[in-house]
Amino acid sequence: MDIRLVEHPLVKRAVEGLHTFNSRHPWSHNDHFHRWILANLPARRGTAIDIGCGQGDLVAQLATRFDRARGTDLDAGMRAEATRRCAHLPNATIDGSQLADLDGPADLITMVAVLHHLDVEQALVDVKRLLAPGGRFLVVGLAAPASIRDTAWDVASAVTNPLIGLIKHPRPVPGGPVPPPFPVRDPQFSFDELQAMVHSVMPGAEMRRRLAFRHTIRWTK
Repeated sequence: MDIRLVEHPLVKRAVEGLHTFNSRHPWSHNDHFHRWILANLPARRGTAIDIGCGQGDLVAQLATRFDRARGTDLDAGMRAEATRRCAHLPNATIDGSQLADLDGPADLITMVAVLHHLDVEQALVDVKRLLAPGGRFLVVGLAAPASIRDTAWDVASAVTNPLIGLIKHPRPVPGGPVPPPFPVRDPQFSFDELQAMVHSVMPGAEMRRRLAFRHTIRWTK
């Protein structure tokens, strides 16, 4: 059962109240995990590729830690923002390449809220092909709730979300909710389904549930 689909009036009122509160104390659930990515970088720091780089903040951070940092995004608006964000970094590039068209080897490949937009199994195969031996794949992802355990994590995320918002953005923002600047798509696979696919292509991968309605995947080739 997905708590976001419950139709009870009291639950709906509580969800609407949380949504209003969160919009006044906004924080990026995706950017929140950049620190996790930077804490799990591989030993070799030649080339890093961020798939679905959005506005380029992670690419800019990786460019200070790798010889080369590349961001790809299919959205022209996102690419323009990322290009502006990384304009002062000579070792950073932004383009619209498809994952299947990329050439390796890469020492790091990252995806933040991107894997569920792709053909998951093919994307995992492509990443495995691109990574150099010792290269690392780091994912911050979303999954569809399909079990009691999934729902429990959703509840924990819903409860902690406003607390994190107060810490990160204590001063309330006027106005209503602002839509995200990037394409949004609901995940189709559950955590357990994704885990089975990941382990079939990348044996030994570590996949963990996280707060903020996210999970992480870490795999070293």
